[in-house]
Formats: sequence, structure tokens, C-alpha cells
Amino acid sequence: MNNHSDRVGFIWSVADLLRGTYKQSQYGKVILPLVVIRRLDAALEPTKDAVQAELARSSGTIFNLEPLLCKAAGQSFYNTSPLGFTQLLDDPEHLAGNLRSYIAAFSPGAAEVIEKFSFDTEITTMSNAGLLYQVIARFSEIDLHPDVVSNHEMGYIYEELIRKFSELSNETAGEHFTPREVIRLMVNLLFVTDDQALTTPGTVRTVYDPACGTGGMLSVAEEYLRELNPQASLVVFGQELNAETYAVCRSDMMIKGQDPSNIHFGNSLTVDGTEGAHFDYLLSNPPFGVEWRAAESVVKTEAQTKGFAGRFGAGLPRINDGSFLFLQHMISKMKPASEGGSRIAIVFNGSPLFTGAAGSGESEIRRWIIENDWLDAVVALPDQLFYNTGISIYIWIVTNRKPPERAGKVQLIDAREYYSKMRKSLGEKRKEMSEDNLAEVTRIYSDFQEGEFSKIFANEFFGYQRITVERPLRLKWRITEEGLAALEKSKPWKAQVDKGWSFTAQEIYGEDGKLRGFWGTTWDSPDEMVSALAVNHGGGVPMEIIRELVKLSGVADPEGVLQTDSKGKAKPDPDLRDNENIPLPMRQVHWEEDVSERLSTADYRESVSEYVKREVLPWVPDAWVDHTKTKVGYEIPLTRQFYKYVPPRPVAVIDAELHALEKEILKLMEGGSR
Repeated sequence: MNNHSDRVGFIWSVADLLRGTYKQSQYGKVILPLVVIRRLDAALEPTKDAVQAELARSSGTIFNLEPLLCKAAGQSFYNTSPLGFTQLLDDPEHLAGNLRSYIAAFSPGAAEVIEKFSFDTEITTMSNAGLLYQVIARFSEIDLHPDVVSNHEMGYIYEELIRKFSELSNETAGEHFTPREVIRLMVNLLFVTDDQALTTPGTVRTVYDPACGTGGMLSVAEEYLRELNPQASLVVFGQELNAETYAVCRSDMMIKGQDPSNIHFGNSLTVDGTEGAHFDYLLSNPPFGVEWRAAESVVKTEAQTKGFAGRFGAGLPRINDGSFLFLQHMISKMKPASEGGSRIAIVFNGSPLFTGAAGSGESEIRRWIIENDWLDAVVALPDQLFYNTGISIYIWIVTNRKPPERAGKVQLIDAREYYSKMRKSLGEKRKEMSEDNLAEVTRIYSDFQEGEFSKIFANEFFGYQRITVERPLRLKWRITEEGLAALEKSKPWKAQVDKGWSFTAQEIYGEDGKLRGFWGTTWDSPDEMVSALAVNHGGGVPMEIIRELVKLSGVADPEGVLQTDSKGKAKPDPDLRDNENIPLPMRQVHWEEDVSERLSTADYRESVSEYVKREVLPWVPDAWVDHTKTKVGYEIPLTRQFYKYVPPRPVAVIDAELHALEKEILKLMEGGSR
């Protein structure tokens, strides 16, 4: 087995043994924990005798053996069992008991990892089915020692296995394992501006992923920084909700020599495992398009009670997509700019770019990020890059330490054409980005120049004012079907019914009713209508009913009487109300110029006034803007900026193709009739 694909295939062959006893969706309950156990065992195998010797020498004389045993093992973990994984097969009769004892002999941190798999139940199931010996024997044939299978390759193996399990379980909604080329691009974009980390010996940086999965992003970041600067150190932190992927990530960190206690278990939105901590770099591919209802109570309480002192003060997205919650959480982990600041790379689908109108949670979050000048760049990636979704994906770069030339600006990069087709697809993944593709996209970002695939805009470009345009309410009065229906639901009518009133409104005022002479009549004022209906009490109709009907009979009419409030101001007509989105005012600057100065409220009002004079009043001179309803919104129309018009083919060409196709069809039909 020379590569991770061969090893994945060999490990997956265990499924042949499990078939029948386990459903396909349950294979992962056996295979994944055994991969982790075999990996830990392989890493400890060369030093097993040294651990046993240290245990015999120090046992009973030293209170805390853990540091000594870890030193003897050459790892941050150890196993005190005299048996190794392969030696378990020497006693088939007691295999289940020996396997449990072997697992229990791991050091506390490693034992906690294995406990997350709830593997003890599977030992019983396999033992009862007569499968345990065969499965352990199969795993004993593969060598997963770090010298044989690198940490990088092991990450691929874990992710490929988990992808297979997810497909079989049909539990992939929102959980999109990030291809390594996408992670590499994210890391490139994070590090490209940090000259100190890339060149200074002894540099120490921290990186955090709040939805770290198997730890792929953290691993790639660590490996890449080591490639660029072997004397630099990257300390990784993460949190993961899924127990199995958490266990994989933590075991991987143990073997790499990272502090496994930096990987926390649980939902980072509800229980922040790194509360109060701040990091140099943050990167993540959080679940997107997934409801956050399970975290709703905690998140809303924090937003309401802490505001901007908490994590979610900017706003809350709609319940069916919690992507923006993760970004706000990550922003709360940025170091203050005075302490060097931080850089964030996060993967989103297209929804966070534009979902939500002005004033909505999503728009307010975008506004908060952009007006604080934190949004640095958005990169559109090719579709069909991910294993279990073909949708378009975007990388957002967010930072509170922009270099001067980027202050007040956002760079949009169109990398949708930077890919090559895969010879064989992996699930939904049919495209991949080569090293050359990654280098070119990184160069486009680093150069910070406008071009075919790069656009640069002032922050205000993404904002707009949603104004409410009102027009005056003008009324005339006439009896309508709607008015009669509302009359029968009114208090005066019900009061008369309680007194024995037995008529319907239609029987009195309807088109065929007792007082049908009023049907179709229009009055210019309510007083005229009251006077007309009240003659001789309107045929015996109580005045309370008449007045109530008049109140319900006003209908909008452009020739009607202007309605005003107590202050003499025109009342707005809700049916004529309209909304307009007006771009925020922008200084006429080139992208190279400084646009970091903020615009004022006066600038906003002036732009609205100019817009209304130009676009509204020439057609509706009586319109006005209700400024109390104006809302500022933000959206990022990335694809619109890179749209290229392709003219349709000439009609003559299309017509010729249709004629040729018709001839071909006729020829085929003639051949079939012979």
C-alpha cells in the first residue's frame, strides 16, 4: 500500500466482514474507532518496552507517573498494557476482555478520545456475532505508524472514511468536508501578508477553528507555516460538536505533539470552549444552510443580555442558516488591533453575500463587518469542488489589521475558472484546483490590482438606503362588498344582533337589498354619505350602524378628498407606498486612493434628496420620503461585478441548425419505416 487511497480501500474492506451484522450506515461505529486505536498503538509500539520498564521502576514510588511514562513513550500519551494491538490475537478465547483491558490502559487523554466512540458496545456486538477476531486480525495487517503514514496522509484517510460513512448514513446536510486544496488556499490568503511569521526565527502564532471536524484545516495551517519558516511555531486550538470527529481530531493532535487539551468538545455557539481567548489566525468551514434551532435559546439570550459585549450583538441570521453566527463568534476571538490584530478565513455558500433585506439580521451583520472595515476580500471558488455538494462556495477574508493600501476597501476575486476537471469524480467533487491555480489566486489577492478577475471597491459601494416613498391618501365613499363584510364583524352590528337584529348587511345595503338604491353611489365626503343614509333613519337602520358603515366605506380614489392628520399633514396611502434601494453616497475616487474616511448622515440625506428629485418627483409630484422608515442595508453582489454579456447567436444560424436537425430526424424516421 503506497498511498492513502490503497490504505482507505484496505480499511474499507472490513465492511465485507461487518455486512449482515451491521447496516451500512453503522460501519463507521466499528471502523473509525479501530483506525484511531491502531494509529495510537502504532505510534507507541517502538517505545512499549521502555514504558513497561519505567512503569516497573517507578510504580508505587512516585505519585504522578504520567510525565515519566509520556517521556518514556516519546509521546504526549502512553499505554501501560503489556500487550500490543497485534498481540491481542494470541488469545482468541479472551479477545474481548483483553481488548477492553488494552483500551483501558491508555493514558487519560487518549482514553477520553476512545470513549467518544462508545466502542465498548461494538466489542460486545462483534464478539457475540463471532466477528471480533476477524476484524482485529484485519486491522493488525496495516501499519499506521507516523513514519509509514504521515500526519498529512492520515488526515486524508480519516476524511475519506468519514465521507464514505456520511454518504451511507445520508447525514451530509450542511457538513461539507473541505478539500485540501481549498484549505491550502485559505491558509495562503491568511499568511501571505504576515511577513514576520514567515521570516522571523522563533515566531509563535496561534490558530483556531470553531468547527474543526477532524482537524484538517488546523493541520494544513501548521504544516504550511512550518514549510515557510521551519523555525516558527503554530499552536492550534479547535472545537467540534460531533463526538467521533472530535475524537479523530484530538488523537491526531496527540500524535503531532500538539496539546490535545486545546481541542474542545461541544457546540462553540452554546458553550465556548475557548472563552476569553484570542488568536492570531482563525479559519473554518462551518455548517451552512443548517438550522441553529438547537442553539437558539442560548444565542438569543446572549444577544439580548450582552449585546456587543457578547458575540452576537450585530444581529441574528434567520433560523435556517447559522453561518453568520460562526463568523461573529470568530470575530469575537480576534486580537485587538493594538496587539497585532487577527486574520480570519471562512468558507460560506452564496447566501451570506446577499440574503436578507435592509434591517434584517444578515444585512446588519454585513453592515457591522463592513462599516468596521473588517471585510478584506471575498473569493468566488469553482463549483463542484466539495465532496457532497456541487454549489458555489466563497472564501471570506476578515481582518482588523488591514495594511494602509487596503483600508476602506474590499477586494472581490473571481476564481470560478481556476480549476481542472477530475478524471474520476469523488461524490459531487468533479473539479480540483492545482498548485498553479492556488498560486495564481494567491497572487491576484496579494497584488491588490484591478483586472479581469479582481475588482476593488470602497466599503460604501456595498451599502444602500432602503427608503419609503409615500403618496397622499385621497378618498371617496361608496358601499362595497368588503365594507359590508366588515360591518357584520363590528361591535355596533353585534350589539344590534344581541337585541334581536336578524338582517344581514347584504339584505339591507347589498345590490339586491332593501336599500339597494344606495348601491353604486359615490359620495365626496363622509358627511354627505351619513346624510344620505340617515334620511328617515335609513329605513329603520340605527344611526350607530350607519356611522359604522360610513367609517368602513372610504375607498382610495385619485380624484378623492385629500386626507390629513390632526396637524394638517397629508396621510399616506398604504396601497401607493413604495420602496426604493438607493446606493450609499460615494466619493468619486479611484481604487488606489484613500477612502477610509466615513461618510456622514448629511451625505446620506443629500443623496436621497437628489435621487427623489431625479427619479420620483417628475412622475409623482405629490410623493415624499418618510425618513423615519429609512434603513441602511449591505449586500455583496459579487457575481454581478464579473458578469460578461454573451450575445445570442444570430437567428439565421439557429434556423439553419433546426433545419439540419429536422432533415436528420426525417432520415431516421424513413430508415425505421422500411
